[in-house]
Amino acid sequence: MGKNMRDQVKEHYGEIAGKLQKGSASCCCGAGASCCTSIVNPEAFYSEDLSDLPVEAVNASLGCANPLVFAGLKEGETVLDLGSGGGIDVLAASRYVGQKGKVYGLDMTDEMLELANNNKERMGAANVEFLKGFIEEIPLPDNSVDVVMSNCVINLSVDKERVFREIFRILKPGGRLAIADILALKEVPEKVRKITEMWVSCIAGAMHINTCTKILCEIGYQKIEVEPKHYYTKEVLEHMAGNEAGISDLEWELIDKAFAGSHIKATVPVT
Repeated sequence: MGKNMRDQVKEHYGEIAGKLQKGSASCCCGAGASCCTSIVNPEAFYSEDLSDLPVEAVNASLGCANPLVFAGLKEGETVLDLGSGGGIDVLAASRYVGQKGKVYGLDMTDEMLELANNNKERMGAANVEFLKGFIEEIPLPDNSVDVVMSNCVINLSVDKERVFREIFRILKPGGRLAIADILALKEVPEKVRKITEMWVSCIAGAMHINTCTKILCEIGYQKIEVEPKHYYTKEVLEHMAGNEAGISDLEWELIDKAFAGSHIKATVPVT
């Protein structure tokens, strides 16, 4: 990710974490107000019982789907969640892998890491560890993880191929990728991708669905499945971009349902 954009993303999510520490709830990857309520009821993301998770972790849910639904986590596995935020996916995953397993959360924002570690202590999750770092430079050794999850984070990077290569590096042979993220389904006006508010809201940085599949194939992933799930309407995007976006009515029509929260699944070859 370019330094300037990375700093803006860190500042944005650091502010969100600060508000959450003070008791303000947030949801999805929208800047300011929630965007997921306009796409799908956010409770539907987490149909499993979250009652044993700290309310602070649940309120800090900033994703666009629930990667646990299709990650297929098993007892004893080692899992990494990229851009772990307040820790909801990490803490939920810790119940699936059990005490013989391990779940890492990786985040670059000090405020989010503080929030996540506080939530870890509240839950008493001994099999959880939060790491500071960048998703383009994952601080774990080769072939060390069974599953890599992420929830609406990879599109915040301007070097998505490098992220997917890092994931490939740290996954064990036969390891699995379970990513929930925003993908572009058609081309959109360039000015949309230059709006910072939409960058930090996971929209303007979304790669095209075909590009995603192509990158995964070229790196060497197998059993690739990329499926759009929740579509962003022009009404949702207008709200996220704000009144000063400078986008015409015709351009808004082109943008309508051009982005979707998607499930991205793949595996690393066994040999």
